[in-house]
Amino acid sequence: MTRKYIKVAIAYDFDGTLAPGNMQDHTLLPEHLGVTPSDFWAQVKREREHDDADEILTYMRLLVQTARSKSCSVTAEVLRDHGAKIRLFRGLPEWFPRINLHGLERGLEIEHYVISSGLEEMVSATPVAAHVVRTFASKFGYDQAGSAAWPAVAVNYTTKTQYLFRINKGVRNHWNNEALNKWVPMDERPLPFSRMVYLGDGDTDIPAMKMVRHQGGSAIAVFDPQKWEDRSHQSRMFKLIAEDRANFVTPADYGDGSQLDVTVKGILERIAVRDAGYRA
Repeated sequence: MTRKYIKVAIAYDFDGTLAPGNMQDHTLLPEHLGVTPSDFWAQVKREREHDDADEILTYMRLLVQTARSKSCSVTAEVLRDHGAKIRLFRGLPEWFPRINLHGLERGLEIEHYVISSGLEEMVSATPVAAHVVRTFASKFGYDQAGSAAWPAVAVNYTTKTQYLFRINKGVRNHWNNEALNKWVPMDERPLPFSRMVYLGDGDTDIPAMKMVRHQGGSAIAVFDPQKWEDRSHQSRMFKLIAEDRANFVTPADYGDGSQLDVTVKGILERIAVRDAGYRA
């Protein structure tokens, strides 16, 4: 008799969750565009306020404008080249097959997703891409010469929740709003929120964390172990707990036996007992 597996989704933010800092800061901004990352993001914040604009659209526009001002192009190939240089947190990408096996042994089929305000083209070149069902991230539209010309998709802190609904309903694209908005009974949706785990690191993840928690799933706030002594870092984690945003807070260490590893495995076992009839 073929065993029936219960599907579970683990959704990850990328910047600060799977890799330290902003993905653009690793090499794209300093090496390709020749700008200091802190100066770039400070300009983004000034311009978003001046223009009363969305921060994600602002940074994508400024990225293209900066490239043009320096007579260099931002193409999908350039973004992938720099995406391949991103340093991931400890334990990645080995985390994915290990967690998958843990789930399978308990009757769970785990699907991994990335939901990021960063650039889809860059994520696609990291070792993470081979292990996720779908990356939902900001991405560019390109002109005939292949240069980034306009934001085709911008994922901000509120639109992240849209992609949780796409996962919930099995809509694995950006464009199909008809399928996204179609009424489907909760018990007929491919991935109930109660079988979702969301991992994020900060303010842009708060709506997604809150929604997953409210719908019966689990939210985990992770932090860069190298920055824990930074008081502002501690304050952000403190608020995520105090304001009831996250179920758990752990270092972004994906190694076997780490606090995060044990926490996620515990959540999966709880789901397996409740929904898959698993008995240890």
